[in-house]
Amino acid sequence: MAKVGFFARLGNLWRGFVNLWISDLEKKNPEIAYENSINSMIEKYTMLKKATAGIIRRREDISSRLDRQSKELAQITQDLTTAVDTNQDDLAIILIQKKNELEKEAAELRAELDMAVKDADSAKSSLLQVQAEIKKLQAEKDNMLAKMESAKARIRIQEQLNGLSVDAEVKALENVRGHIKTTIAEANLGKELSESSLDEKLRALRAQTGEVTARSQLDEMKAKMAAKKAAVKTM
Repeated sequence: MAKVGFFARLGNLWRGFVNLWISDLEKKNPEIAYENSINSMIEKYTMLKKATAGIIRRREDISSRLDRQSKELAQITQDLTTAVDTNQDDLAIILIQKKNELEKEAAELRAELDMAVKDADSAKSSLLQVQAEIKKLQAEKDNMLAKMESAKARIRIQEQLNGLSVDAEVKALENVRGHIKTTIAEANLGKELSESSLDEKLRALRAQTGEVTARSQLDEMKAKMAAKKAAVKTM
């Protein structure tokens, strides 16, 4: 018993895994889910159609039996009238008994026929309902799959638009701008370094020295000219 319980639980577990796998597969492929549901309903429709055909055949059989019973009852009734009219009492008694039996059977057949008619109508109604559900499900399948494809197309377009974002171009330009600024800074740094170098300082010093010498010579020339003018006035 314990082994049987173990294998039963193992079977249930396996069926659970299979159901989960099928459910996940159907989510990723909705057309498969719709096809499975439609095929299952078509299979049930086929079985119901056969059952309905059996019910209708039973209704027709009962109706045929009732029709035969009614004809036989009509004939017996006619025969009974003739027997009574001709004073054939023994035959009339037998015909009366036969007539009673036929009336009882006919009443039972009418009751069966009423039930068979109701069963057939109910079966046909169920059959038409399942047929309508199949058509409805097929229409829903086409509609939902079309919506699914539309949604996928919108997602693809959105992904493409995201791929066309200017962020990448802006980042690329930022890198270029950074490189240009770095190059300019390097150039400025070279100029600053050259200006602060020893040679540059020496050139600046010599320029200042030349200016001082020139100014000294200018002062000396002015002094000589002033001395000459003073000598001319004394004479």
